[in-house]
Amino acid sequence: MTVWMTDRIVVVPLDMSEFSLKALGTARDMVNDISNIRIVHILPPIDRPVLGSEYREEQTRAAMSAFIQEHGYPKMEITILAGDPVKQIVQFAEDCGAGLIVIPSHGRGMLTEMLLGSTTYSVVRRAVCPVLVLKPKK
Repeated sequence: MTVWMTDRIVVVPLDMSEFSLKALGTARDMVNDISNIRIVHILPPIDRPVLGSEYREEQTRAAMSAFIQEHGYPKMEITILAGDPVKQIVQFAEDCGAGLIVIPSHGRGMLTEMLLGSTTYSVVRRAVCPVLVLKPKK
């Protein structure tokens, strides 16, 4: 199998699920240098800033870092953002000049996606760079 290799930035939205971990593995296999991977995690927005917002971000970053290291990845830079996942992922990719976004599709089914919408589908539609969507095995 021929693997597409890149020197460009590859963005991986990571939510500590098995699906997003596979996206990270795919990204690792696609880059010439692992430092070209940018991990982003999106927290739900907080209506009003509260004391401890920085603590929430620090705790999330520590948990994410531990998660990827437990699965055999080296320490990597993780960006924590809050807000609408689609807007944040697309904007983050634009801001870092990404050449690719690798994102999993959770495969919840057509009815669920029609009713709830699909983050992955919306990222594909709005991103200014290519998006590689990984489908779960059935």
